[in-house]
Amino acid sequence: MSQVDWLSHLLQIITVTGQLEVRCAYGAPWRVLWPRAAANEIPYHVIVKGRAIFEDPDSRTVQELGSGDIVLLPHGSAHMLHDGSGKKPISTRQSRGSAGWMLSENDGPGEQLDLLCGRFFVGPPHERLIRNCLPANLVVRALKNHGEEDIASASSQLSGLVSLMRMESSGDRAGGRAILNALSSVLFTLVLRAASEAGKSTEGLLALAGHPRLAAAIAAMFADPARAWKLPDLADLCGMSRATFMRQFQDKLGRSALDLLTDLRMSMAANGLKNPGTSTEAAAEAVGYQSVSAFRRVFAERMGMTPGEWRRLAHKCDEARSPSD
Repeated sequence: MSQVDWLSHLLQIITVTGQLEVRCAYGAPWRVLWPRAAANEIPYHVIVKGRAIFEDPDSRTVQELGSGDIVLLPHGSAHMLHDGSGKKPISTRQSRGSAGWMLSENDGPGEQLDLLCGRFFVGPPHERLIRNCLPANLVVRALKNHGEEDIASASSQLSGLVSLMRMESSGDRAGGRAILNALSSVLFTLVLRAASEAGKSTEGLLALAGHPRLAAAIAAMFADPARAWKLPDLADLCGMSRATFMRQFQDKLGRSALDLLTDLRMSMAANGLKNPGTSTEAAAEAVGYQSVSAFRRVFAERMGMTPGEWRRLAHKCDEARSPSD
């Protein structure tokens, strides 16, 4: 099974939507700060043109970004972007267009920056799964070299997507908000694909998916989470001994394969329980549990509420989103 398949399976389990919020047009010196995001939010930034210094105090990350770089913060950390000069930033002015996003500008005389900022929203209750599987921050580059050999690469596709986002954010045109939000949702998937293809991730799900041997276990678990997987079965798929598989999986993800499998099952069960016609017993059976009491216990441990409490909460959320009569 290819890496694309595990990503498709993941995005069938969780719902991720996107929203462009701010376009920054700055000249140095400049600095922008973002507070910690809500549990179900993932901030993102796209360096369309120029460069920026990215700082994430939580992960002690300081990294220079250039044109075409895209950074995601799956853990929602408070962070800062600045021009790197150390000078006092010039004051900015904001204006909001009909498309809903804000234009932030200054009159800085130095190096110019074109920056798109937004966030992704993870449908409840799957924010725990995302934060447990992805690194604190993720940086990929949108390549602009459309040679015949790399035109189909995720990085080249990202370049085209960023160009579309830039064009749509350059004016107030009909349907602009809907188009930008749709492109933002695609951005999330393409960033994960590009990071997986690059094979540079050292931790988390992307590191596992890019591993030449461990990827087989990830693909199998995502394709059929309800199957009664045992560690020897997964180790065999990877051509490893049980002990080697457990050690390498733990080193990459920071948790065991069976722990990840349990999270996948509970996320799938949460989706099933949104359906009023699905009983707790049916939801348990659908994700491989023969014991309903065991399922209830594990669901409460992972989700922080019982299956019944989650069903009622999901129903209230659906009612709140429905248009009034």
